[in-house]
Amino acid sequence: MTLRHVVESQQFTVPLLMELFDRSRLMERIVARGGTLDYQNRILASLFYQPSTRTRFSFEAAMHRLGGRVLSTEHARAFSSEIEEEQVEDSIRIIGSYCDVIVIRHHEPGGAARAARVSPVPIINAGDGDGGQHPTQALLDLYTIYRERPLDGLSVAFIGELDRGRTARSLAYLLAKFERVKIFFVSPPEQQMRSDILQYLDRHGVRYELESDIDRVVGEADVIYQTRVRPGRPPRVAGAQRYAINSSVLQRMKPDAMIMHPLPRTVELDKTVDDDPRALYFRQAANGLYVRMALLTMLLE
Repeated sequence: MTLRHVVESQQFTVPLLMELFDRSRLMERIVARGGTLDYQNRILASLFYQPSTRTRFSFEAAMHRLGGRVLSTEHARAFSSEIEEEQVEDSIRIIGSYCDVIVIRHHEPGGAARAARVSPVPIINAGDGDGGQHPTQALLDLYTIYRERPLDGLSVAFIGELDRGRTARSLAYLLAKFERVKIFFVSPPEQQMRSDILQYLDRHGVRYELESDIDRVVGEADVIYQTRVRPGRPPRVAGAQRYAINSSVLQRMKPDAMIMHPLPRTVELDKTVDDDPRALYFRQAANGLYVRMALLTMLLE
């Protein structure tokens, strides 16, 4: 199966996901032996209008492990001609003539789709705006779960700030492709998952519950997907603790539950959780390298 761009989670079919995961397993073996030079004549441009560390480094490391080269900027919004109101479409047309694939993080929802419409090379959405999407994060999240257990029949609890959460939104789209999935959305009412995701789940027959009490769901979920509580949004720190994972919450989880987080974290995930064998978020981050290597090979074929 061929890919032209990676813009949103909905574009992936189950067969395409399985092909990606097979390739990701292969990339694990390639990295273990030191990488490959198969893509030494290819160039990746990482164009980040918002700052990032994990996502940008992960993509750039992926390209280097494949033998390719990287053109990079992490502050494109401040240091490029965007400050003089050049449109992203014009930037993409030009940068696309310098490279073979562009990874873009844009500050506006839909920024990656705008780029894809005019780009002469494949576009990868590395996150677009508040409440947009982050499809490659969702792909690595799903791959992490897939390595541990079947995806059909899965129960997943998303906890935290969900209305603007790109990662939770993107993963919810992917989970809807599997059978007998149930999703719990746990957050303060003012930060609950938006209606567009809920309507999508309704159309695809996915069971879900909206909840504001973490205690009601942590014992039922196979996967606890904690999301970041950003500073400056209600609830304040004291209220945010109601949605935090700590040692007392661990005692109420399933013995074989998976604890995931897209990182970075603040008060919502206590560091004492790191030593629990169910905590998979550092492995989750490491899997991003393999999944992004696999995606690049699919786009550059």
